[in-house]
Amino acid sequence: MLIKRSCIRYVFLINLFLIVLLFCSGISLNSEEFNFPKYAVAVLNTPVLNTDDFESVFGGTEGRKVKTDNKGLIREMEFIAFPNTVFEILDEIQKGDHSIYRIKTGDYPYYSADLFIDSRFVKTMDTLPEERIKTIPSKSEIIEAMNSLEGYQYMWGGNCGNGIEQLIEFYKPSDEISDNTRNLWMLKGVDCSGLIYQATKGATPRNTSSLITYGEGVDIEGKNTTRIAEILQPLDLIVWSGHVIIVLDQNTVIESTPDRGVHKSDLKGRLKSILKERTPVNDWGSSDKKRFVVRRWF
Repeated sequence: MLIKRSCIRYVFLINLFLIVLLFCSGISLNSEEFNFPKYAVAVLNTPVLNTDDFESVFGGTEGRKVKTDNKGLIREMEFIAFPNTVFEILDEIQKGDHSIYRIKTGDYPYYSADLFIDSRFVKTMDTLPEERIKTIPSKSEIIEAMNSLEGYQYMWGGNCGNGIEQLIEFYKPSDEISDNTRNLWMLKGVDCSGLIYQATKGATPRNTSSLITYGEGVDIEGKNTTRIAEILQPLDLIVWSGHVIIVLDQNTVIESTPDRGVHKSDLKGRLKSILKERTPVNDWGSSDKKRFVVRRWF
């Protein structure tokens, strides 16, 4: 009996200690505070950022600037989720008339830190919705889509060439802004992998870290410019970790770079410039640090 009473007292003290610990840690025992939706589905093109402070990116302290680094890039941008993209909501931050959700999504498995979306771009639900259907368009449709983006500016994390008008509405500038600032504010333009991501309507991987192993490798190891050019086919990816160039036809490639935006160039000429700096390999697992691969995925 004495042992039983001691056990009861011991359990009581442990429970009391846990309650005090939760109280001292500022963690509420009221479950209502954790009653945010479990899932969200994009109803608009939805910017996904690596910060919850959207106001600092779209407006800043004066309400009329876009936050960029010394290269003019919005480093807080990760990608733009297309409509019907599914998010799991991990946390909710109230922002007056809307919320910022901390999320994760199968459409973007790259970032190890936190990702955030604005609640006004999505609808929420408590049951897991069906994942976005990813259907690769025809070859001609993909090429036509990339051709239509020629001349668009480079946008870090961008894969929605015409931008997102709702960003101007939701984060309204405090004063008149220049056309360049407006384009930045709307995330107008695409980055290198965003070019092919938009052209395939989000059916291909979003980042080059996945594109380097996407599809099948093409045998380019030990070959020169002419020989590689002869075996390339439309939509082949000339890719390394950090950049991708897409073959349009036997003479032309297309890419998006910070200095020139989306532009075309001569296939052989572009290959020649790459071969001056990088080694062609068949498998990205090669030990050569300055390497590139060609992936055939279509």
